[in-house]
Amino acid sequence: MQSSRWNANGNIYLVTTDALDPELARANVGDTDGLIEVHRHDDGRVEIAIWNPDGSQAEMSGNGTRIAARWLAEQTGASRVVVAVGAREVTATMLDGGLVEQDLGEVDVGEPEEVAGLRLVTVDVGNPHAVVEGDPDELPRIGPLLETHTRFPNRTNVQVVRIDRPGEVTARVWERGAGETTASGSSAVAVAAATHGEGDVVVHFPGGDLRVRLENGRATLTGPAEPY
Repeated sequence: MQSSRWNANGNIYLVTTDALDPELARANVGDTDGLIEVHRHDDGRVEIAIWNPDGSQAEMSGNGTRIAARWLAEQTGASRVVVAVGAREVTATMLDGGLVEQDLGEVDVGEPEEVAGLRLVTVDVGNPHAVVEGDPDELPRIGPLLETHTRFPNRTNVQVVRIDRPGEVTARVWERGAGETTASGSSAVAVAAATHGEGDVVVHFPGGDLRVRLENGRATLTGPAEPY
């Protein structure tokens, strides 16, 4: 499989134009967090599928779409790219310093509920999230417990978040089909929406910071993406 290796806040993805299936994805993922399969592209638009290390597909990935946007921009010189993944289209704008600003669209925040003795908030960012406010160091216990809980028949991404101050949070993330990763773009949006609802939020992950702006139920995400 021919591919290039990309980094977004410590999330490492392989980008390939080769056709993939679950077996090929598992065989080629190596030590990365997943694969981005490019179905088709032109100067300003790229259609992709995102494969998890276990061979499942993700409906959405903030870091993955950011990488896909930067990948196309590096080839075509485009300053603005539309990334189509599943049912969503993400508009990405290239900024200075290797940063990419993405309009991730609508965010749906559920009511607080209790699952497996944990109080959480579900968030839909085009993919499912369960956000638990607490000690991020508890993620290795909480993440696998909630990912496969019967409350989430299709599994869920899990975040444990601590509010540091208004507009600033620290989080760790357990990604469905991948386990703990250093950062996650859609998870940044989920924790910001669950803890703040509106406004600007900086999310500190082990892999680095992501910036979220929430306005009228929509999310804008800004972070880095670069060849690795």
